[in-house]
Amino acid sequence: MFLTNHIDLTGKLLIAMPGMADPRFEHSVVFVCAHSDEGAMGLVINKPTEDLKLKELLTQLSITPGPDLRDMSVHFGGPVEHGRGFVLHDYGYHSAISTLDVNDHFAMTATLDILEDLAQGRGPERVIMALGYAGWGPGQLEAEIAQNGWLTCDANQQLVFETPDPDKWEGALKQLGVSALALSADAGRA
Repeated sequence: MFLTNHIDLTGKLLIAMPGMADPRFEHSVVFVCAHSDEGAMGLVINKPTEDLKLKELLTQLSITPGPDLRDMSVHFGGPVEHGRGFVLHDYGYHSAISTLDVNDHFAMTATLDILEDLAQGRGPERVIMALGYAGWGPGQLEAEIAQNGWLTCDANQQLVFETPDPDKWEGALKQLGVSALALSADAGRA
């Protein structure tokens, strides 16, 4: 059941506006994994941690990296449960334990078996490994959008997985036909 006039943002991208009050989300692009009348959950997809790679994370979790492990950064997924890992990936992979199918193109898995598969060079083709997530209570995300905190756009695998992290914010804006220079931090009222 959705709220009246509720727009389901599951599988969409949130693009932080220049006046974003929370500095943790400055120039962030957030992939929305789930959105309902009970709230929303998403992963920041353009903020890799400066010093943590997947190999080091696996070692910390006592998972032995295999020779086919891809070199990848671990991202800051958001400020909630920042010690918990989430893997946003293409739809083709499904964990034996638990995978959330976001839509026909994206899925998210938060169990150790995906890390074990990645350690051995198996698992999904396209991935973003994140620690923590962004969460909103009922109506909170809608209020932030109404207050000019976020723009929304469709997510595609090219932008999410293949665009370099520093270019994702402007790439998402470009997808909307908006120039970063044209954005204002002030909300307007007609």
